[in-house]
Amino acid sequence: MMMKKISAVCMCAALLAGQFCPALAIEPVPPAVSSPSLLLMEKQTGRVLYEKDADTPRLPASVTKVMTLLLVMEAIDKGTLRLDEKINISANAQNMGGSQVYLAEGEQYAAEDLIKSVVIASGNDAAVALAEYLAGSEATFVGRMNERAAQLGMSNTHFLDCTGLSDEGHLTSARDIATMSRELLKYPLIKKYTTVWMDSLRDGTFGLNNTNKLIRFYPGATGLKTGSTSRAGFCLSATAERAGMELIAVVMAAGTSAQRFEEAKLLLDFGFANYTIAEAAPAEPLKNVPVLLGKAPEVPTALKQQEFVLVGKGEAKDLVSEVTLTEDVEAPVEAGQGLGELTVKSGDTLLITVPIVAAESVARLSALDIFGQLVRRFFLS
Repeated sequence: MMMKKISAVCMCAALLAGQFCPALAIEPVPPAVSSPSLLLMEKQTGRVLYEKDADTPRLPASVTKVMTLLLVMEAIDKGTLRLDEKINISANAQNMGGSQVYLAEGEQYAAEDLIKSVVIASGNDAAVALAEYLAGSEATFVGRMNERAAQLGMSNTHFLDCTGLSDEGHLTSARDIATMSRELLKYPLIKKYTTVWMDSLRDGTFGLNNTNKLIRFYPGATGLKTGSTSRAGFCLSATAERAGMELIAVVMAAGTSAQRFEEAKLLLDFGFANYTIAEAAPAEPLKNVPVLLGKAPEVPTALKQQEFVLVGKGEAKDLVSEVTLTEDVEAPVEAGQGLGELTVKSGDTLLITVPIVAAESVARLSALDIFGQLVRRFFLS
């Protein structure tokens, strides 16, 4: 089976996203940040743009609720929780203390009201109510949190509760926070709540003010979660999106609330000023591949999945894409069958390779089909 190559320089201004960051022509100046642990990640690719002591386990305080909310969003996605589902408040939830929305034992709230109470006001009582409803008890829910953390590769994380109130042995790291934040952002529904500055409960009689001040004051802010205790210091997972690129800035153990917000802004500014994302895409539409002995003469092709590359500002226009396809393929052809690849380079540096596959199946001609074709050709000739 022979291969053919189609080369083109991608200069399309519509390139949108990232997977790899080649060396920049001019090395960007790191942000002037001083909190003990920090990390900046690009969401689409998961590439880290800046880090400082990002793997040291530290107390996360209420940033813990990123994982709580991830399990809630996954339950909604699976259909095991509805936004309008009524949830009973237990005595345990009522007695959480710390940041709360003052739920009372025996009350009922819609799941959506509890979600926005967790996201906007960091309500510990609302977080526990959701945990108990989904898992039967907070302890069982915390077990699920740790299981999910392990699945995500969060090797420096161990949760003891769903709120972050624990001050001994309840640990995670800046990298792990970015990892679970990135996973949470896969659910667009969460931004219905994380982007809200002010809301209310109880028919407007109880106000909710977002603990994340960046939502009001930082252009493009999309979330995500604050946290603080006397031992944890001031923590933050801050997300923002501009020009199709979303960044996650994590700050842990800052000395003041103002410091965590200021340093998150510096991290985000650094990312937006120096990087961009570009879609790994062919410069021209992909061609069909001829099918030998197929019930269709050709099979359309497609990229196996959408992929992106992360590059320095101004470098996207210089990316070179190259398509390699088989000359032909013998039937039967299965949808998803490999037929070639797309490579994207910056200069001599290979950034990414994306498989090209059959977009649909093509059945093989039977002996009767071939005989029928011969008969038709005979009578039409």
